[in-house]
Amino acid sequence: MKSRNDGATLNGFLDRGSHFQGELTFEDTFRIDGRFEGKIRSGSELILGDSADVNADIEVGRLSVNGKLSGSVHATERIELLARSRVFATLSSPVLKVEEGAFFQGTCQMSEKPAAVLELRAVKE
Repeated sequence: MKSRNDGATLNGFLDRGSHFQGELTFEDTFRIDGRFEGKIRSGSELILGDSADVNADIEVGRLSVNGKLSGSVHATERIELLARSRVFATLSSPVLKVEEGAFFQGTCQMSEKPAAVLELRAVKE
């Protein structure tokens, strides 16, 4: 297993030139640089690299996109569309970050604040 700079463990990788069709579940962090079609489920982080071509129904904690994504995404924490991303999707997340140069065509639904912040405030009050 590889460790990322922020200390998170990369527990899976689909490399450029690879193509997978089906259902993917994982723990920790997973990176896709190849082609994927199907469903992706995890409470952790999914990274779509610059050569990724993904057409999927995605439910994850965090998503970072720098490649091509089509489908639908529900992220419980955040979605980041990086500068080279091309996204044709329905997005749902409490936090959406879009870098200059990113392309997004679709819809986005956001809650007012991330769920963790809402829970923390409820406990303090």
